[in-house]
Order: sequence, then C-alpha cells, then structure tokens
Amino acid sequence: MTLRAWRERMSPQDSGLEAGAERRIPGLRREELARLAGISVDYLVLLEQGRARNPSAQVVTALARALRLDPSERDHLYRCANLAPPSAGNVSRHIPMSVQRLVHRLGAVPAGVFAADWTIIGWNRMWTAAVGDPRTYGWEAHNLVAGMFQTRAGRDRDPSAAWPVRTWRGSDAEEEDLVADLRVTAAAHPYDARLTSLVEGLLRREPAFARLWIHGTAGPWAGDRRTIEHPTMGDITIDVDVLTPAGTNLRILTCTAAAETTDVEKMYALHAACHLAENGLVHPDSEVSGRARGLRPGLPPAAPVGRVRSEPADTAHVGAPFRAGGRDGRSPEGQRVGMAAQHADPGGL
Repeated sequence: MTLRAWRERMSPQDSGLEAGAERRIPGLRREELARLAGISVDYLVLLEQGRARNPSAQVVTALARALRLDPSERDHLYRCANLAPPSAGNVSRHIPMSVQRLVHRLGAVPAGVFAADWTIIGWNRMWTAAVGDPRTYGWEAHNLVAGMFQTRAGRDRDPSAAWPVRTWRGSDAEEEDLVADLRVTAAAHPYDARLTSLVEGLLRREPAFARLWIHGTAGPWAGDRRTIEHPTMGDITIDVDVLTPAGTNLRILTCTAAAETTDVEKMYALHAACHLAENGLVHPDSEVSGRARGLRPGLPPAAPVGRVRSEPADTAHVGAPFRAGGRDGRSPEGQRVGMAAQHADPGGL
C-alpha cells in the first residue's frame, strides 16, 4: 500500500480527531495526518508523490505511528525510505553490574540512573540527600518527562510548586530539550508499549508537551546548571551532567558543585550525613524506609521533593527535582568523562 492508501483507510475518530462535517472523501485529510506526524503538508505531498529524498527516521516513525501501521507495514515504509527497519525491542531497564558499581562508588556525587525514556531506575544515597527520594516525587511511572509536565501545571497555579529547584533560564528550555531527547528514543523503539502509552498520554493531557512534540525537534539532552533550594542547606548551585555508559542506552545524571565554593561545602556536609545511611544503589521498588527518607536524627529529611515548606506534608505540592538552566561555554567533551558519548542524533525533521 502507499502512504495515500494508508491515510485514506484511517478515520478521524481512530486518530482522536473530531469527525466534523460530512466528508466527501474517506480517511484523514493531508493536513490532519501532517499535524499528527509533526510535518508540513507540503512535505507530506512530496512524500506521497515520491518526490522527497531521504526522509529521516523520525519522519518515517512519526508517519508509521500516526497511521497505526502494523510491524510489517512499518518495516515496508522504512524500506521504501531506504532505511533499515528499527528494532522492535523495548527500552531496556536493566542496570549492568558495572554501572551499579560505578554509581555506588560515586558516593560523594548525587547520581541517578535513567532508562532511555527517562524513567528513573536507580540512584545512590547522595541523590536522595541532595534532591530527595524519587519514590516520593509523585511522577507518573517514575518518569522525569512526565513529572516535569505534571510539575509545570502545578507551577502555573502556584509558583511555590516549583520547589526545591529554582532556575534562571526558564522551564521551557529544559522541556524542549527533554522532549527532543524523548523523540530520539521513541524513534528507536516505536513499538515499546510503555513508551507509546507515555507519549500518547502526555499528548492527550499536556498541551505544552503536544506543542513541543509536534514541533519535531530531536536530539540529546546534555545537562545544564541549576540551583537546588535544599530544605536544610539552603541554595546549592550544581552542574548536572548526562553520562551514557558504553554499550547501554542508560543515562546517569550526576550533580557536582564548583571547587572552593560554599556550594561544594554544602555537598560535603550532605555526604558526611549520608555515611549514617545505608549505602549502595536504590531502586524504585525498594522499600521506602526511614533511612531512605532521612539522613540522621536531628537533620530533617531531604525528601520528599516538592514539599512546600509552609504547608503540611499531606497537602504538599509535588515538584520535579530539576528545572532548566543553561550553562554557557560547556564543550560536549565535558559530558563524557571517560564514558561513551551521548546517543547519536539520527537527524531532525
């Protein structure tokens, strides 16, 4: 079948669109499919007429998803575009022992391990001490992108919902970067049911996410600088780096403070308190114990993240631990730190 034939067999209702007035032709209009796939109508016309050269994997994946092609149809569309069909596998949530050892030995550095779809799957005790216990964030499916947009809605209602992290660059920048990163993963795993459900849910519920997704930007998020408003230490300015261990699609977020600053002294104090807690890698399904929530008697707990200090715990706002904050003049080489470079950008739209 052709793109046009696939388009004409789709109904607006199947795509979550309003049927509107009676139609003279079956299926989706070109402008409807173009909007669903995040491409221009003119480019869709070129694709249907076979006059567009070398469409990117993002375009082909977006069309396959919008047209709800089955795996064999999807693979055929890829071959028509002179592309190798992507793997049908799911996003891996396996943390190799070498990565577990690495995160464990980064004892003085807050480190969180994320799957390629930005689901947090492990962290060390220093992460809990600095930015809170992820099991208390309130993120949907423990996912950073979902949590970011959940928090955005709360921040629009009440600026204090952005606690514990304040920023000087504005949230739109990080949202754009992380959505672009998620598009790369979605292109590589178009039939991961959990990832598909996550994206479709955000498209339905979050207009801001939908606008960024339709924009079609794809590329890795490399990290930035931001300020933690810590409940016991006050403001701590940190650099957030994204590391990708060789042979995996995992992301390790690390938080470090500049030498010879009050920020690094505060991080040292948090690390000293962490020695009284259990060490090792923590997972989302681990039991949330008192030791995971707090550091020691007399020192208030660093979690849950998002609690507004003026409110009781049962009415707390939930906030993501990170907000956007640009860091000028940072070279990409600084992101690697002896590990593989961030995953490759397969090309924009």
